[in-house]
Amino acid sequence: MRPREALRFAFVRPNNALFSAFYREAILSPTLFYDMNKKIRKSEAEWKAVLSPEQYRILREKGTERAFSGVLYDHKGDGTYVCAACGQPLFASLAKYDSGCGWPSFYQPEDGDAIETQEDLSGGRVRTEVLCSRCGSHLGHVFADGPNPTGLRYCINSAALDFADNASQTA
Repeated sequence: MRPREALRFAFVRPNNALFSAFYREAILSPTLFYDMNKKIRKSEAEWKAVLSPEQYRILREKGTERAFSGVLYDHKGDGTYVCAACGQPLFASLAKYDSGCGWPSFYQPEDGDAIETQEDLSGGRVRTEVLCSRCGSHLGHVFADGPNPTGLRYCINSAALDFADNASQTA
């Protein structure tokens, strides 16, 4: 079975977000399926080809969406929020909460290795930027004003995320 065919059987419903992100990667980079932990390196032209203009602006140019405007801001569901650029699982839905900040907020990543952070001095402030560890895409920022158990608030752009519904992955 070829890698793309194997992927079709990995998820029951091929319209879920996790499948879509992985399949998009398979088309552009078939070797990706042999090592899902491998860092993804693409030219800006390649990123522009697979991301919407809004996703490109946010994920690759470190932009942000207007507060309270993202489709996943008040989204509720049982599943996993994944990187919109590469499909890496980032946040479990159980870690999502309403912080009132206007962006999807999480108190911890699904796996500590799924994200990276770096100092962000843009806009005349010192913040901590959150990046996807697999593709290096800008996701948002993390602040030390979140709830227990971590005390952290991962404030993430909706356009940087896709949602993989647990119900669509079982049957």
